[in-house]
Amino acid sequence: MFEPHFGFSGPPFQLSPAPDCYYASRGHSRALAYLKFGVYQAEGFIVITGEVGAGKTTLVRTLLQGLDQAQIVAAQIVNTQLNSGELLQAIATAFGVPLQGSSKAQMIATLEAFLTALTVAGKRALLVIDEAQNLGAQEIEELRMLSNFQFGSQALLQSFLVGQPELRLMLQSSVMEQLRQRVIASTHLGPLSAAETRAYVEYRLRRVGWDQFPQFESAAFAQIHALTGGIPRRINLLCTRLLLAAYLESLTVIDDRQVHTVARELEAELGTAATVPT
Repeated sequence: MFEPHFGFSGPPFQLSPAPDCYYASRGHSRALAYLKFGVYQAEGFIVITGEVGAGKTTLVRTLLQGLDQAQIVAAQIVNTQLNSGELLQAIATAFGVPLQGSSKAQMIATLEAFLTALTVAGKRALLVIDEAQNLGAQEIEELRMLSNFQFGSQALLQSFLVGQPELRLMLQSSVMEQLRQRVIASTHLGPLSAAETRAYVEYRLRRVGWDQFPQFESAAFAQIHALTGGIPRRINLLCTRLLLAAYLESLTVIDDRQVHTVARELEAELGTAATVPT
């Protein structure tokens, strides 16, 4: 709606995760490096945690986009409200494996045969579990058992566990000791700093042709960071509404008062859209 008015080539702050919108903050760059390290190691588990909206899904999609498809067969599971049997079915479906039989033993045997065939063909399997904090102890144990599959000395399956901070707490419990021993790297994706928030907003704007119209005052950037806690999804939501308000009110400059007003409106509408100080 406001894009043509400001001369934008598209929406700068869409909420859907997309690799071409990836912003390499210090934390995101570190997490992506951990993921790439994990791919290089070709075994075990990599654990990435972060708050809702921190950019975990964008990070994973950025990684997957950069993989050599001729060497690595990647599958992603986003629905984790599953029991252990359903999880095995979901893994098979994600890899495009037709299951032979419905018993757990048959599903495991079919998956092992598929993974072995990949290895023989000179390829590797990578499984990404999104929202992994929703998995129960039994389902995580199932993943650990799958990680035991080997062809000679080579692991047949490598898994990334991506989830909210509760995942880290869950993995610290005593019953997760065996899985923890297979975690080769773990990192937490924190919020953007004030400087990174400004750089992120300007990066997203420049991607669509922003040329200082509308202009953002320095105080506006500081307020955006304060009201969103540096969480990218909250920043996207707030900035989209800021641009809409600027369009509707024919503003050429966005200041801290405008940011605060729009954040208040969002808070009244959604309750958790922004963290507005009292």
